[in-house]
Amino acid sequence: MADKAPEGDNIKVIQRNRKAWFNYEIVEKLEAGLVLTGSEVKSIRDGKVTIQDAWGKIQNDELWLVGLDVSLYPQAGPYFNHEPHRVRKLLVHKQELRRLKSKTKEKGWSIVPLSLYFKDGYAKVELGLARGKKQFDKRATIKERDAKRDLRRRMMK
Repeated sequence: MADKAPEGDNIKVIQRNRKAWFNYEIVEKLEAGLVLTGSEVKSIRDGKVTIQDAWGKIQNDELWLVGLDVSLYPQAGPYFNHEPHRVRKLLVHKQELRRLKSKTKEKGWSIVPLSLYFKDGYAKVELGLARGKKQFDKRATIKERDAKRDLRRRMMK
């Protein structure tokens, strides 16, 4: 799978989680909506968000995004601003949630955010159903990436 976020005319990618592609083997991808407050949306549009340390969890038959860091929006003031490190609810279809729940109960499976973007004006997150890579898998990924880079350099000459 390529390290690509959804692309199109009406999609504005805010941030990609490139580290997830290195640390995890992404088996399946899905799109989920984010439940946000007004100041969070403004801050995300400004690009003041970090998804590298975020992960998904299923609790009480709901999907939550934990660890998403959305900086405070200075123009919102002290009373209308949001909590930067709060847990945010994700919107997915019930059958997708059931499938994710059954997979993540198995040992070694995780839900990781791959990218954060706006689609038709709505904040979306691309989630990946992932299995953690071992150290030797990471070394193989580095070796493969270096080989591709060397091949591209030779083709350019």
